[in-house]
Amino acid sequence: MSEVQDITSPMSSREKRATLSLASIYGLRMFGLFLIMPVLSLFAEQLSDSTPALIGWTIGIYGLTQSLFQIPFGLLSDRVGRKKIIVIGLILFAIGSVVAALSQSIYGVLLGRAIQGSGAVAGPTMALLADLTQEVHRTKAMALIGASIGLSFGLAMVSGPVIASFTGVNGLFWLIAALSVAAIFIIIFVVPQPGRAKRHYEAEVMTSQFSFVLKNTALLRLDYGIFVLHLILSASFVVVPLLLRDAGLPAISHWQVYLPVFAVSMLIMVPFVILAEKKRKMKSVFVGAIAILALANLGLLFKHDQLWAIAALLGLFFCGFNLLEATLPSLVSKTAPGDLRGTAMGVYSTTQFLGAGLGGALGGWCYGRYGVDGVFLLCALMALSWALWALSMTPPRYWSNLLISLADLSQEQADALASEMLKISGVEEITPHFEDAVAYLKVDNQILDKPALQAVLARYGQ
Repeated sequence: MSEVQDITSPMSSREKRATLSLASIYGLRMFGLFLIMPVLSLFAEQLSDSTPALIGWTIGIYGLTQSLFQIPFGLLSDRVGRKKIIVIGLILFAIGSVVAALSQSIYGVLLGRAIQGSGAVAGPTMALLADLTQEVHRTKAMALIGASIGLSFGLAMVSGPVIASFTGVNGLFWLIAALSVAAIFIIIFVVPQPGRAKRHYEAEVMTSQFSFVLKNTALLRLDYGIFVLHLILSASFVVVPLLLRDAGLPAISHWQVYLPVFAVSMLIMVPFVILAEKKRKMKSVFVGAIAILALANLGLLFKHDQLWAIAALLGLFFCGFNLLEATLPSLVSKTAPGDLRGTAMGVYSTTQFLGAGLGGALGGWCYGRYGVDGVFLLCALMALSWALWALSMTPPRYWSNLLISLADLSQEQADALASEMLKISGVEEITPHFEDAVAYLKVDNQILDKPALQAVLARYGQ
């Protein structure tokens, strides 16, 4: 029999090393990506052949190529190997950064950003994390990686303008290339070597499951939400840095707006996340955050010529944005069956990057044709369309995911174990995959009888 699983145990040192090193790779890459966002439109405006539409494409092209390669890279990692594909993706990200750093034309930066986006390694990184962690710790490990992305976003938005004031935006691209090389070093020398790669339904895209995910209205509503959220973010940052400059704040001082905006919005977000998750008011908080996003864009539509107004409305914007960015993945995880979570998240991530790509392109086009008002009108209308669709959503089931190994059990023993677990308070659903020796559980953590579940696992040697 295999070693008994302890659902309350801490991660092993090897799992901690794998999780922290892969989170650092995610963090370095996302920090490098977001570092450029608050200054790219200011930089691109000064390049030869620059137009508002091309500035928008330069901001958005990364998301478009990322959305094209996101799923193929994940599928390829099953055949070629996780680490090899991640290294290839990071090399592409570094090459794109160097191309952009050496360019004096908007077309060169556009090409560099497109190459950056083609190195889509999110899927292979999650699959590698699944290879390196026990089933009972996997959800926790994935949550830590998600936290590293949020932290990277905030740090990059604040530090990007400061670093660019010393190095120039070309220097920022060189820094991003260096961060990519550091990430390659970590994946080769720090991340533990996995054993035999296995299928992980909770972490990987399964092409056979696409039809179910794409027919699921609840998941499609969430996919539309992340599409709109990142469309609005990219479109807004075509013009926000320009507005801050035109309001009298030099680029080197833009952090003076971004830092308090992010700090205050994060502090405000925390009690609402607790209200949504612990007090089970997810739908109310979720729809309210979308309404705040729409209100912030309507405010920027009518009041974007004074620095205090821009700062206040950006604070409102990021209160809604950060809250939605935190709750959307949680909603996808709650909504998708346990064994479809990887596929659902793959589609979700693809629509996220597609939204970012189209947001930059549409934001640039609107800015060139209709000015700043056109950009914020587009964003407000998209947010309102999302709010209307979200009103019809069914309140989510407040169930978490738990993965249990079925190693060394016969089919009859696995069925008997599943039957006994279903009798335990808080175990709501079980989807066993005997061929992969795992069972996907949906549990209500507020009432889950963990000692009873642990006792059943021990009785079956699991």
